[in-house]
Amino acid sequence: MTPVLAVAGLTKRFGGLDALDNVSFDIAAGEFVAVLGPSGSGKSTLFRCITRLIEPDAGSIEIDRVAFGSLKGRALRQARGRIGVVFQQFNLVRRRTALANVMTGALPRLPLWRIASGLYPEGLTAKAETALASVGLASQRYQRADTLSGGQQQRVAIARALMQETRILLADEPVASLDPHAARLVLGLMREMAKSKGLAILCTLHQPELAAEFADRILLMRSGRLAAPDA
Repeated sequence: MTPVLAVAGLTKRFGGLDALDNVSFDIAAGEFVAVLGPSGSGKSTLFRCITRLIEPDAGSIEIDRVAFGSLKGRALRQARGRIGVVFQQFNLVRRRTALANVMTGALPRLPLWRIASGLYPEGLTAKAETALASVGLASQRYQRADTLSGGQQQRVAIARALMQETRILLADEPVASLDPHAARLVLGLMREMAKSKGLAILCTLHQPELAAEFADRILLMRSGRLAAPDA
């Protein structure tokens, strides 16, 4: 199966420290891959390199067989739009509704004049409502984000990522601040999204038991390198 995300020989050094050391893996459409590893193992650096928030010193990243590292300007912005990111702290606008937060996922595709004027394309609201319904929050669409539970806020963040028409979803410790029940609901939703929407999902976790329960594969990082899960 052709991978959606292919990482080969990724290396990043900070001074004399190898934050990433020849990291290679790929993820296919519909696959949920978990990354385990202690703090400082390279997980955050890996995510920042994949999104090109920082540039690797060596190696390559391909999205749908397109060399991501060689893109610039508009082509880079368009490619970044295919990578959705879900954070531990949700990053929602607390005083805006769930629906308004989800609609911001479409902003990278809109011209500045539409954003400034608030004149969104016809059908955008309906699409955002569909995204909220897909994460089980249709009835909360007009509820302010700061009145939602932690698990509900994380589901809004996932719906926002879906509005990007993303092919890849990077989830950085998405359940670290949630109780066990909410954590399982969110991870179960992400796994279902991978299968039903053909997303390639890369998710960092600290809980091996959750990775074993929900992930198709587990990548273990130690000192910037990938190790066998039982190493």
